[in-house]
Amino acid sequence: MDTAQLESGLRSAGLRVTSGRLAVLAALDDRPHTDADTVFRAVIAELPGTSLQSVYNVLGDLTTAGLVRRIEPAGSAALYERRIGDNHHHIVCSSCGAVADVDCVVGHAPCLTPSDASGFAVTTAEVTFWGLCPSCQQRAAGESQHAEL
Repeated sequence: MDTAQLESGLRSAGLRVTSGRLAVLAALDDRPHTDADTVFRAVIAELPGTSLQSVYNVLGDLTTAGLVRRIEPAGSAALYERRIGDNHHHIVCSSCGAVADVDCVVGHAPCLTPSDASGFAVTTAEVTFWGLCPSCQQRAAGESQHAEL
């Protein structure tokens, strides 16, 4: 996404356009499902002097404004992505932690309706699939072949 589109998105969300916000958005465009430390390393290369706390603050502002989605797979730091406004879920490798998007196969957001919402007004449903990514499957297959020898 180009800078003009990022600036327009910030303004449309009611946020001021700052170099830090632009850098964080650009970093997430290039690195979906990224934790704050990785975003920080990308931003610091572009904006020396930026603090980790500033990156956390920007990520919080962008998440609140709906420009970034925060996901929290069990056992993982919070991850951030720019894919928003659709009904998708995630699949996480239980070995290496790799994350990929999974389009919802049926329904509309939310695609899951609880049998009893206990008075809550449900706005979002999240599904996380767990398994082994292709690289970890290959590694596991190689390890089992070595064990058989």
